[in-house]
Amino acid sequence: MEATAADVGTVRAFNRFYTGVIGVLGEGLVRSPYSLTEARVIFELAQREDTEVLALRRTLDLDPGYLSRMLTRFENDGLVVRERAPGDARRQIVRLTGRGREVQAMLDERSSAEIRALLDGLAEDDRRRLLAAMRTVQGILGERARPDGAVLRPLGPGDLGWVVERNGALYAEECGWDRTYEALVARVVAGYVEDHDPERECAWIAEAGGERVGAVFCVRREEDVAQLRLLHVEPVTRGMGVGAALVEECCRFATDAGYREIMLWTTALQRPAHRIYERAGFVLEEEEPPVARFGDVVHGQVWRKKL
Repeated sequence: MEATAADVGTVRAFNRFYTGVIGVLGEGLVRSPYSLTEARVIFELAQREDTEVLALRRTLDLDPGYLSRMLTRFENDGLVVRERAPGDARRQIVRLTGRGREVQAMLDERSSAEIRALLDGLAEDDRRRLLAAMRTVQGILGERARPDGAVLRPLGPGDLGWVVERNGALYAEECGWDRTYEALVARVVAGYVEDHDPERECAWIAEAGGERVGAVFCVRREEDVAQLRLLHVEPVTRGMGVGAALVEECCRFATDAGYREIMLWTTALQRPAHRIYERAGFVLEEEEPPVARFGDVVHGQVWRKKL
C-alpha cells in the first residue's frame, strides 16, 4: 500500500520538529563556525588517517563541487591537507591536521554535552521510550545489523504483556486476524503463568541492541510431549537467525527436561516459520480442514519432532 499524503505529512512534521530540537538550523552547529554538513565531513575524516576524496563524497552523497569548496575552506583554516595518492595522480587524499583533530574533538564534546542535557531533562521512562523509538527508526531505515549480538534471556517484568501486544498487532497487520487471536495469546500466556512447572516449562525473549526482537514458549503438552508455542520474531530482524535460535533453544530445553517429542501448531500462512521448523528437524504430520477462526479461514497444521 502506498504512503498517503497524511503519512508524508507526519514524517515532514517530525523532521521539522526534531531539527529544531537539536538546533541544526542555526548558522553554526553547537556554537561553532561549522554547519551540520561540515561537522559530518570532519567526523568522517577523523575515523581514519587518510581518506580518498571520492570515497568521502560517495559515503556522504555530496555534490563534488560543494565538497571541493568545503575542503578548500578547511585547508585555508588549517584543518586538512590534500595531496595526490602515491602511484595514482588521479586520486586525491585528504587528512585532518592536528588542528583539525582538535576541532573534531571540540565538536564531539559539545554535541555530547547537548544531547546529555536533553536526555537528563527527561523522566527515566520517557528517556527509555525515546531511545527505543530512535533505535526502531534506525533499524527500519538503516542497514540492519546482523544478529551476532542477539541474546536469549528468561522472561522479565513486562515481557508477557509485550508478547501479547506484539502478537496481536503483528498478526492483525500481516494476516488480517481480529482481536480473538490476541485474546488467545493472552490466555496462553496467562495459563503459562498460572500452571507453570519450572522443571518442564520455560520461555525466552530474544534481544538485540537492548530491544526485544522475539520470543518463544516451551510448555508441557503431555507427559512425554512438549509443545512449542508463540514463536515470534520482529519483522526488522527476520532472516537474521533469531527465529532459528529461539526454536533451537526450545528444543534443547525440551530434550534436557526429558520429553521424547516436541510438537507445535501453526497455520499454512506461516511459511517463513515452516522453513525454520524444517531446518530444526520438525516434520509436518497433520493438516487440519479449514475452519473459521480469528476472522479468517484458517488451515491448521501440526508439526512434530522426535527428541
